Amino acid sequence: MTDESWAGWYRDRQGSDAVVLTTDGQQLRLRTRGIDFEGTSFDGLAPVVGAPPADDRFALVDGALSDCVLEWDLPLPVAWDGTVHQATLSCLLSLRRPDSYLSLELQFGGAAYASHRAESDFASALATIQRALPPGVRLRTCIACAFSDYFPAPEPAPGTGRGLSGGLACFRGAKDAYRGASGGGDLLELWDRRTGFVQEVWSCREYEPRPDGGAGTGHRGAFPLEHA
Repeated sequence: MTDESWAGWYRDRQGSDAVVLTTDGQQLRLRTRGIDFEGTSFDGLAPVVGAPPADDRFALVDGALSDCVLEWDLPLPVAWDGTVHQATLSCLLSLRRPDSYLSLELQFGGAAYASHRAESDFASALATIQRALPPGVRLRTCIACAFSDYFPAPEPAPGTGRGLSGGLACFRGAKDAYRGASGGGDLLELWDRRTGFVQEVWSCREYEPRPDGGAGTGHRGAFPLEHA
């Protein structure tokens, strides 16, 4: 995977700073006020090991950034009329625990398609946007891919849950097996064959559209019609 960088803003009680978010589809990195942060989820950005201590310049909860707002734009591919087009996804994330919330807006074809104002995670927000898009227009990211799924349990083991972002398992290394998966039981049998975890907004060259039903929809079902 090749790194992508997204320009944005970090805001808290001490002011606003321009930042660049960088990701390889799995690990997120952010540098602000001279401190490097990283994590697998946007609500798990912690100071990099060996970095100067994140002192009173930041509010940390369980070692991760909190009591702040992140805003950034990223290019997001959509498929329409047999062609891949580049749209822009504007993201606003309020990290104010325990009431963090996310708002997304996709600009495509001269129109804007927004999620609800206070979504709990990227999966829900992107599903809301997909439902609002015109017929035939499909998001072309990992959340809509034929080879992605979430761990099928109400209380998953640490590191396997849905969470805000980054808990989406990729099965691109077991494509044929996943194409036959339907339901949580099938997915559990394949779980240890996952390639790794990816960000819901990521897209790679091995993307294939998710089936609308039946085999190949794994535990979470079709996108955007997910199982509860």
